[in-house]
Amino acid sequence: MLSAGNNLQFTLSDLNRSYSAKAIEAEIAVVAQLLREKGLFRIALLAGNSIEWAIVDIACRETQVCLLPLPEFFSESQRRYAIKACSVEAVITDNPELFEADYQAHCETIALLGEARLSLCLLQPAKQAVMLPEATGKITFTSGSTGEPKGVCLSHEQLLRQADILSSVIAIAAPRHLCVLPLSTLLENVAGIYAPILAHGEVIIPKPEEMGFKGSALVDPQKLLAIIASIQPQSMILIPQLLLLLVNAIKQGWQCPASLKFVAVGGSKVSVDLLIEARELGIPVYEGYGLSECASVVSLNTPHAQKPGSCGKPLSGLVVSFSEGEVLVSGNTMLGYVNEPQSWSPKQIKTGDLGHLDQDGFLHIDGRKKNLLISSYGRNISPEWVESELLANPLLAEAVLLGDARPFCAALLTARSPNTSDAEIQALIDVINAGLPDYARVMAWHRLEKPLQSESRFMTDNGRPRRKNINEAFQIEIDALYAKGISDVQENNPNQSVTG
Repeated sequence: MLSAGNNLQFTLSDLNRSYSAKAIEAEIAVVAQLLREKGLFRIALLAGNSIEWAIVDIACRETQVCLLPLPEFFSESQRRYAIKACSVEAVITDNPELFEADYQAHCETIALLGEARLSLCLLQPAKQAVMLPEATGKITFTSGSTGEPKGVCLSHEQLLRQADILSSVIAIAAPRHLCVLPLSTLLENVAGIYAPILAHGEVIIPKPEEMGFKGSALVDPQKLLAIIASIQPQSMILIPQLLLLLVNAIKQGWQCPASLKFVAVGGSKVSVDLLIEARELGIPVYEGYGLSECASVVSLNTPHAQKPGSCGKPLSGLVVSFSEGEVLVSGNTMLGYVNEPQSWSPKQIKTGDLGHLDQDGFLHIDGRKKNLLISSYGRNISPEWVESELLANPLLAEAVLLGDARPFCAALLTARSPNTSDAEIQALIDVINAGLPDYARVMAWHRLEKPLQSESRFMTDNGRPRRKNINEAFQIEIDALYAKGISDVQENNPNQSVTG
């Protein structure tokens, strides 16, 4: 159990406070008692990173309450969908006004660590029953490749088992870990909270705004760099875009902390050149691969077994196999999806990724079997989802979404009429973006001179884009869309946000 009663000596800290396992155990008991008094079985947690977030998470494990961590970057419609799909009974949040106004919830503050930063909001009784696999302890909705992402059901035990394995392979005694990614991200939850605790370490959890984040956007990189330099962590988890930030900062004179021993990077494709450059600059970076359906991490490079360009060796207890090149994973797999009994108790997970194991047993990801963009911030986006939103308006005839391994989404567009102005197209995009989560918004676009449909190499007979051919043919135009970088795009689009 993640508790001091199990003789785990750990510390949870932020920039101003630090608490021992014994102190945290007392606060866990407060939340546990509240959950029992209210008779709650399924709750959601919507809040920014904080020590209190971790306390609520661990308390749900202690009481065997099913927890749904809600990503703050979800749109309102995605949040409502997840809450409804899981028939959530209450939400613990740092934004009670949201639920009092939109959900007619009754909210009361929770006093933890001498402060009242969170509230428990009781929701109206669900009108429909939820179907969950037995032993479901946590439901994680991924970044949402579509407007209705699937809820992955996992048990408390299998998440701890995964964390224990990660702690063993990373092998840092009493690690000092800095949480950079949102705690609602399963990877940071398991590898950033559970694993360091099991290793008797210290977990440092600054507020997002203290690290330069606004919502899911990193708006002030200098704050993040200053925090890393000040905290002197031994381990962190980064997505490729943040690794690139560190590399560029070092090249401009920033000093990488000598304390760092393990920087895990994943969530999207990572350039081998970037990995090599990061290592040459003193960042001990190790690439991994995983997905929520496999309790987060599937394979990981480590100080004892590494090969740049690979995703490392599969973790103990997981078996990786292949079918027509697709990566299949068995072992510590999910219990199933919410409200989809046909998906329960899977023997294997079809990842949708193409890959292979080399002669030394390292996993390499070669591409994807299905159309899915994964931004350099690790957000999954189905291009058809956003394209359908764009094409629902008669103003546009064609739309091809871009953004794989890029910091934001862009698009190639064709207007139905040559008389349509660029201003009209931008106005349409502004309206569509307002209804999309920030990671799926179209932040830049290029207007095509002639329809893609005019050439068979670009479109199938039934109008589906041949994405590989399009990307190759318009590489110059696509590179130009991303040339200014994420900060310039955000500055030129003040009403839009760029995912972080």
